Amino acid sequence: MNQIHLDLLKTSLYNPHINFHSLRHTYATRLLESGVHPKVAQELLGHSSIQLTLDTYSHVLPDIKQAATAKLNGTLTSSKKKLAKKA
Repeated sequence: MNQIHLDLLKTSLYNPHINFHSLRHTYATRLLESGVHPKVAQELLGHSSIQLTLDTYSHVLPDIKQAATAKLNGTLTSSKKKLAKKA
């Protein structure tokens, strides 16, 4: 744990509406939202399997899927433009 994690944990101890589980869930959600690979998130969270991580945080994945689709679309569009310039 780094200082940010310790500060968050201290804050949660003094706020009855924030508990360690909520902080952990938020941390995991933000990891996936920021594009961290699920396998890396699994290891950081200490889950025994990637399946547990994906099952627990699958609500985050639709946004990730949309971002991946947009990225692929941009790559394909760029490749198509490069091919058109060569022709």
